[in-house]
Amino acid sequence: MEAIERKNEFDTIKSRLKKQQRQLVMRRFFSNKLMVIGSFIFIVLVITALIGPSLMSFDPYEMKVAERLQGPSSAHLLGTDEFGRDLLTRIVYGAQVSMGIGLAVTLISSILGMIIGLYASYYAVLDHILMRICDGLMSIPGILLAIALMAALGPSATNVIIALSIVFTPNIARIVRSTALVIREQTYIEAMKAQGASTMRIIWRHIAPNTISPLIVQATFIFAETIISEAALSFLGAGIPAPEPSWGNILFAGKLVIFKAWWMVVFPSLAIILSVLGLNFLGDGLRDFLDPHSSRKKIRVK
Repeated sequence: MEAIERKNEFDTIKSRLKKQQRQLVMRRFFSNKLMVIGSFIFIVLVITALIGPSLMSFDPYEMKVAERLQGPSSAHLLGTDEFGRDLLTRIVYGAQVSMGIGLAVTLISSILGMIIGLYASYYAVLDHILMRICDGLMSIPGILLAIALMAALGPSATNVIIALSIVFTPNIARIVRSTALVIREQTYIEAMKAQGASTMRIIWRHIAPNTISPLIVQATFIFAETIISEAALSFLGAGIPAPEPSWGNILFAGKLVIFKAWWMVVFPSLAIILSVLGLNFLGDGLRDFLDPHSSRKKIRVK
């Protein structure tokens, strides 16, 4: 009976500690205003990209010349474009394209950058080779490198993902490498080597998990930069080809009729600004949330 009572008491204490931890996390989250605002904007964008197209009553490709360049009205809330297509529908479908490309580029560049950074930090030979390649790529302005790659690959969504992944991978690799170099010198890593632990185990079980926090923060900024870069490439005619809806494509068409149809420039620009602002808020909030020295962590659970 005594053993059962002790076990029940232990389970009660364990449950109470878990509840306090959840409360602490929630308090830290809601005390971080940037993270709350950024998370809200990001969730709205994700929902818009996933569900928005199915709620639209217009076809983003259907042309109605008789309704071209109509201003915002009850029939077309954000107006129509130069071919009479509903602008709101085009922007919502464009959100799906931009968010999809942003997510793909973020995942690919994060995975590749993490692999390059981890192995470069552990092997001196690889470090010299890989970091010089990264330095060469980073020496070229990102948008110029992306334009050059798109000129070689051709305009398409897949090629935009490839080009921007190449542009942003060196940034991730540098951040992961700098973090991993500090961790590699820790005493417990030396102890693992002395015990005969394999290189793969040391890298992926002990070094890699400690690089996740800065990687997550950087990934949010890469996501935001990808949205801007994709819009810039499409605006310049080197990104998503027409008539595929894209925020950059809409801006490209809008600049030709900006004095007749201001809504074709203002509304897609607001969509880009809102998405980038939300992701930057989320990144800044995550940086404070994951920072062990942040004053926001000093919150007591009552």
